[in-house]
Amino acid sequence: MAIDLAGEEAGPVFLRIARAVAADIRRGRLRAGDALPGTRSLAGALGVHRNTVLAAYRELVAEGWITSEEARGTFVSAHIPDVAPRRFSAQAAAPRGIAPRVGFDLVDRLRTGPLPPALGVVPGARGSMSLGGGIPDVRLVPAAELARAIRRVLKRRTLEVLSYGEPEGPAPLRSALASMVAATRGVPARPENVLVTRGSQMGIDLAARALIAPGDVVAIEALGYRPAWEALRASGARLVPIPVDAHGVDVEALARLCASERVRGVYVTPHHQFPSTVTLAPARRLRLLDVAREHRLFVLEDDYDHEFHYQGRPVLPLASADVHGVVVYLGTLSKVLAPGMRIGFLVAPAPFVQKLAVIRRLVDRQGDHLLEHAIADLLEEGEVQRHIRRAKRIYAERRERLAGLLEARFSSVLSFRLPSGGTAIWTRVAPEISPDAWATRAAGVGLVLQPAKQFAFDGKSRPFLRIGFAQHDEREVKEAVRRMELSLGALSAKSPARTARASPARRSSP
Repeated sequence: MAIDLAGEEAGPVFLRIARAVAADIRRGRLRAGDALPGTRSLAGALGVHRNTVLAAYRELVAEGWITSEEARGTFVSAHIPDVAPRRFSAQAAAPRGIAPRVGFDLVDRLRTGPLPPALGVVPGARGSMSLGGGIPDVRLVPAAELARAIRRVLKRRTLEVLSYGEPEGPAPLRSALASMVAATRGVPARPENVLVTRGSQMGIDLAARALIAPGDVVAIEALGYRPAWEALRASGARLVPIPVDAHGVDVEALARLCASERVRGVYVTPHHQFPSTVTLAPARRLRLLDVAREHRLFVLEDDYDHEFHYQGRPVLPLASADVHGVVVYLGTLSKVLAPGMRIGFLVAPAPFVQKLAVIRRLVDRQGDHLLEHAIADLLEEGEVQRHIRRAKRIYAERRERLAGLLEARFSSVLSFRLPSGGTAIWTRVAPEISPDAWATRAAGVGLVLQPAKQFAFDGKSRPFLRIGFAQHDEREVKEAVRRMELSLGALSAKSPARTARASPARRSSP
């Protein structure tokens, strides 16, 4: 048998030998029952190691081209494959690769195009830092306790955690979350009112699929959370922005919109409005529920950082006062623990939760059962609650530290009012400084800053920066502020002299 490897595609030698033998069989040069050379003799003829030929023969046996009989030898199969199967290999596929363009039409309901980089990431930069977003510090996660909980549930509930489960989420976690929102948020939930999700973004998407028909009008905050808007738009919503001021979303503007056209629902962040951090005023909260009841709106309430409040008691969510079943309440443990731990939840009337479970089954059979059972265990043991208390103390200190640095270094260009909770400070930038240009210069020194333009529905610039304080310790935040100064200095060298001075304690309205 003569084998020519020169004409074979690039790849491991054993695959090239296997392809050459299969080609001879297809062409009839080797017939059913023909004996193949021994591995030693073929290896010698080809100048390769015997193990290489052994690997090629194993490949051909696995694909059905040849059979190996102990003490007799290796023979061409009596029933060879109809086509030549080729085991996938990155090396073999490399010369051609996947087609660079799609060959079919796309339906694109998204306006923003490609997703922006993940929060806290400077593309392509080493040693980058972020003061954007206000993401939690993953170093605070009780990793040892989580690992022990995972081991416990694997040992005690092996079959349960490794098998298919319900799309609503594991019963122990739903029960623990229902107890948590009842005790800490005043929402009288039962387990049947809870749907476990892979973070609040999934909850927004599932709710949108169930609630919105193409063309439905959905009101949103004019400054807000763009990924939520895109989830609503992907379900066909026509989004209408509602102004936000120092007291939260303008509910009377929403009422006027409802009087002028049919509005299907509203998406809000009333506890700490994203991105401005303001809390929806009590009178507006009650008025919003009245407007929703009167016009049969759904209210998608995103309570993304309820746990982090530093002054007094937190304001209870809209869902705690909802007696007409208009509020769909969204919460998350990803902000409490770590963004990489995708655990969120949705609380709503039981029939709606059942509908969402059906939709969820179509796109994600179930969540991460092992992680969800472990988190339920940590909630039952009180470990999550202990972590929240510790994180709140640390974040409160970091809030004060960042505020002090901003007042000391930027009192002539930044003004703000210390937020009562959350993980970021909303700062007003002096008129002579462009926050967008500042953010661009900051990226050049490896720092992420988030100007208000990134959160504006109309895409227009506004004189604000959202500056996060949760993810950095004392040394890190000092370095981040140093980079802020460096980038501002580079910007000022090309800008008119800064003359205005703003009081750091002045309230900054969105």
